[in-house]
Amino acid sequence: MTTDAPETIRVLLVDDDGLVRAGLKMILGGASDVDVVGEAGHGEEAIALTERLSPDVVLMDIRMPRLDGIAATDRLVSTYGDRVRVIVLTTFDTDDMIVRAVQVGASGFLLKDTPPERLVAAVRTVAAGDPILSPQVTASLMARIGSTGDDDRVHRARARLAVLTEREHEVALAVGKGWSNAEISRELYMSVPTVKAHVSRLLTKLDAANRVQIALLVHDARLA
Repeated sequence: MTTDAPETIRVLLVDDDGLVRAGLKMILGGASDVDVVGEAGHGEEAIALTERLSPDVVLMDIRMPRLDGIAATDRLVSTYGDRVRVIVLTTFDTDDMIVRAVQVGASGFLLKDTPPERLVAAVRTVAAGDPILSPQVTASLMARIGSTGDDDRVHRARARLAVLTEREHEVALAVGKGWSNAEISRELYMSVPTVKAHVSRLLTKLDAANRVQIALLVHDARLA
């Protein structure tokens, strides 16, 4: 279920490269509503620090020693649900891992060279409950999914969506287009709280961890 962003967004940085963490901390430190509460060099440390520091958003590198970002994201989502949202930091050569990250419940994907203002905006967006996908990663991910598609997968996706009411189906399609709650509210003529309630029911009915998984299910069904 989507929520309003906390007044101060607590962020945990996870990357095995100290220079990358320093750069991220410098960027985020310039935002008055963002507080970098900790840093981790691998997935196991990230899990321990999440339990101790209760961050709202975790910026998670994929390739790390001891426990990689995919496994760490899986454990965080399984343990904390939407109380902790994970943004995966990625590069162009990690398409397979991006798909895996979607499957385990990551809330967003950003390239490591994302401009500072977009990085801060992404943290705010995810903290408020909306997913974030950089345009490059979205194109790469959808191309990857499309290239491995088959009729069975389309049928399975449409069967899962068939349990939705007509209104829920409309909201699911809107999520598949990447619309925010405000955009869905405006386009479908319903209040934002009503949109949030529909999205919450979609997560439950579709057994989805977050809006990204709803969007990918819609794309699997070839409806967006």
